[in-house]
Amino acid sequence: MTRAKKMVDKIKELMYKPEKIRNMGIVAHIDHGKTTLSDNLLAGAGMISEELAGRQLYLDFDSQEQERGITINSASVSMVHEYGGEDYLINLIDTPGHVDFGGEVTRAMRAVDGVIVVVDAVEGIMPQTETVLRQALRENVKPVLFVNKVDRLIRELEVSPEEMQKRFVKVIADVNKFIKSVKPEKYDEWKLDVTNGSVAFGSALYNWAVSVPSMKETGIGFKEVYEYLKADDSKTLAKKSPLYKVVLDMVIRHLPSPIEAQKKRIPTIWKGDINSPVGQAMLNCDPKGPVALMITKIVTDPHAGEIAVGRLFSGTLKPGTELYILDKKAKNRAQTVGLFMGPRRVEVDEIPAGNIVALVGLKDASAGSTCSTVEDMEPFESIKHFSEPVVTMAIEAKNPRDLPKLIEVLRKLAKEDPTLQVTLNEETGEHLISGMGELHLEVKVERIRRDFGLEVKTSPPIVVFRETVTGTSPVVEGKSPNKHNRFYIVVEPCPEEVIRLFKEGEVDMKMDKKERRRKLEEAGLSGEEAAGIQEYFEGNIFVDVTKGIQYLNETMELILEGFREAMQAGPIAREPVYGLKVKLVDCKLHEDAVHRGPAQVIPAVRSAIFAAMLQANPAFLEPYQKVYITVPQEMMGAVTREIQGRRGQVLEINSEGDMITVVAKAPVKEMFGFAGAIRSATSGKAIWSVEFAGFELVPQNLFEQFVMEVRQRKGLKLEFPKPEDFLG
Repeated sequence: MTRAKKMVDKIKELMYKPEKIRNMGIVAHIDHGKTTLSDNLLAGAGMISEELAGRQLYLDFDSQEQERGITINSASVSMVHEYGGEDYLINLIDTPGHVDFGGEVTRAMRAVDGVIVVVDAVEGIMPQTETVLRQALRENVKPVLFVNKVDRLIRELEVSPEEMQKRFVKVIADVNKFIKSVKPEKYDEWKLDVTNGSVAFGSALYNWAVSVPSMKETGIGFKEVYEYLKADDSKTLAKKSPLYKVVLDMVIRHLPSPIEAQKKRIPTIWKGDINSPVGQAMLNCDPKGPVALMITKIVTDPHAGEIAVGRLFSGTLKPGTELYILDKKAKNRAQTVGLFMGPRRVEVDEIPAGNIVALVGLKDASAGSTCSTVEDMEPFESIKHFSEPVVTMAIEAKNPRDLPKLIEVLRKLAKEDPTLQVTLNEETGEHLISGMGELHLEVKVERIRRDFGLEVKTSPPIVVFRETVTGTSPVVEGKSPNKHNRFYIVVEPCPEEVIRLFKEGEVDMKMDKKERRRKLEEAGLSGEEAAGIQEYFEGNIFVDVTKGIQYLNETMELILEGFREAMQAGPIAREPVYGLKVKLVDCKLHEDAVHRGPAQVIPAVRSAIFAAMLQANPAFLEPYQKVYITVPQEMMGAVTREIQGRRGQVLEINSEGDMITVVAKAPVKEMFGFAGAIRSATSGKAIWSVEFAGFELVPQNLFEQFVMEVRQRKGLKLEFPKPEDFLG
């Protein structure tokens, strides 16, 4: 116990020296060894025994993580490491690698300043490595590289020393190429280079690592590594060149302290006035400035209730500090202030800027909230998730008495994980949960049963389609119920590039109008449309191209409300709408505001959009996944048959040695049960992963069938809707 107390005392002392702090994450493709690496670093800091390092998986402390053998939640831990005779405080976040939990990675990247990218020496850079690295680079988080599982090259592939180095060079070149494509302006500063020690090589499972600086210190280079591994003597190697020392030295040398990092990161993640007091306090990581805190995670603790974990960019937090939760327009008081040491939370008297904190008492905060002592602070940029919820299931309590408890639990889960969407279908009264994939939902349902003790029933997973159009509609007139207001609307497909700009935050409705207009014209809108854009909503835009209409300004917010309602549930089957450009070309408004209230304007706009969509070649979009399957060569036929039997397309086949990797894409709707099918088709020899690949049009011959399936499920009339259904 005294050792743990010493560690806590040391952490409390180092918290006040931001130049001695490193906030970092570990990211990688699933099964490339992130949690095993974290174990090593914790053992090096004396938090777990060295014998268990790599096998204990200390940060996978959730019972489901242990059973499934994968990381589901990002876990944070603070520890102390000595480098060059001085102590440093390392706040580490271990993140999941599975595509279904990508939201955890995105949120963790907001809290850290640097990241260790872990790559398996045999498999190289994989699709999910690129996805998580892209998330880090977008957040202006600096990477270093750890090439893991080097022992596999020698034990399994029996490569020569020259071949081993060739593989290393390829991995580093691939990562550098990727950094250059995503962050060209940072490339010279962030390029990974073996000679300066921003790359390390080793085996997290066997607790050893080497880098160029460590070779000079220990005399253990690639030649010695090769000899020790050939002789099957990882133990001596781990004693002479311990992994935690090599990797943490690399982290301290190459990853920035909060003082350096915030100067560069704040302008990326915060769009407020940099010269304001809060802007300056964040740039300088000032503990005396106003509190600016970004919540990146909500953890439910059986004893303490909800704990908000986040990054403190300025100010000092103490128990009793009153904070404004800006996105909820609420005020909460921090009851306790602490930090995480894996599964344990340690309470402290205060925490200054530059640290990752854990607070009890912020009941209104959710993942992504900005909290501050300044009521009118500009919130941080919202955290952008790269994948979208594509799989849905209905969930209900087995015992009707438990319904209120189920609603409460679903609310908690949605607060913890913004990539989980919870909706109540008012027409059928069922609760729907939508997630990134089958596994994502499975894990959440298991949690409801296990952690909250609720017996629930779920439907088989279903896919949420998107409604869209492929043509341009005629001008459609929508009349308000009192017939005093008329709206003339045209709908057509929105250029994909325009949606991308909004989605990735390169364009938004707050930016300078001229700049926005220029970018949107380049992306494919006409000058008139780019100037008249009023709203972007979930992949759709609303454009006003009318001229000099009286009272339009006063009515615009209601018109947009009608637009948003129409986009949330379209006319074909009440599914969300995507890829639409809605143009208001003319309107006639009653001069008396009483006659153009919400009950008149909203239904008129919504029904005009619906009728226009039905006259513009309506279509369904369905979500697709890219699938990567690695199998022995003789099983290629079984894999391609499995893909083609699911309306999938094989995109490429790459072979390496006697293994091949099939890259394919297939509709999510056809991928249910794929895990079991591919296992039995390949006798369990397939290694596979998927990633979200966007939406594509449903083939015309299946369109009507899918529409009717959805309408039947939702209890709607079993006939295709017509424009006149919506125009009274």
